[in-house]
Parts: sequence; C-alpha cells; structure tokens
Amino acid sequence: MPSPITLLRQATPEPKLNATPWKRIEGTNPQTVTIVNYQSPDGKKIAGQWICTPGKWEIDYDRWEYCHFQEGYSIITPEGGESIHVRAGDIFTIEPGTKGTWEVVETVRKHFIFAS
Repeated sequence: MPSPITLLRQATPEPKLNATPWKRIEGTNPQTVTIVNYQSPDGKKIAGQWICTPGKWEIDYDRWEYCHFQEGYSIITPEGGESIHVRAGDIFTIEPGTKGTWEVVETVRKHFIFAS
C-alpha cells in the first residue's frame, strides 16, 4: 500500500514553457511556466505552480481547480456571468464546465490543484 502522505521537499519538477492548453485570444501573447510538483499515478490529481505574463485566454475547464494567487491580477469572465477580479492573496475554485475568458492584467503566480 502506498504511503498516505507524499512529502514534496525533495521534488525536482521541470518547468514546462507554454504548456497551457487554452486558446490565446488574438492580439495577445501570454507566456506561461507550469511547474507540476505532484501528479497522482492515475493523473486525476495535479498540484503545482503557474506563472503567466499579461494576455487573454479562452477557457474551457474539464476538471475542478483550486487556485491561490501569490502575485498578480487577473479578470475571469464566465460565459453569461459577471467578471471576477482576482489578486494576490485570493483563494478560489473553478468548477468543471466553466467556459469564458481569463485575462492576465499583471503577471500572475499561483498555486493550483486540479482534480477530476
């Protein structure tokens, strides 16, 4: 049986450049670095950090995400919904099926957890 606790102190993740799957909105060119600190053997749980420079994306979530902004400012606009402004210190979740846009206004650094 695997250990119920995974200590990531010794983790040496490799940064992945521009691995974000979303479509960039024309006229913007956000650049990303994704650092995956943990991925479950079945790939259903992923935790790490995401850094993104200013730009705008079309989003289409197929899994649940927990976000904790460390730096930056973004505006997330769900289809048919009100824009949500998120800044350093904010913690929020995004439900699967969420579509809309994500605009990075000031370079973002966030911790994330994806679960499906």
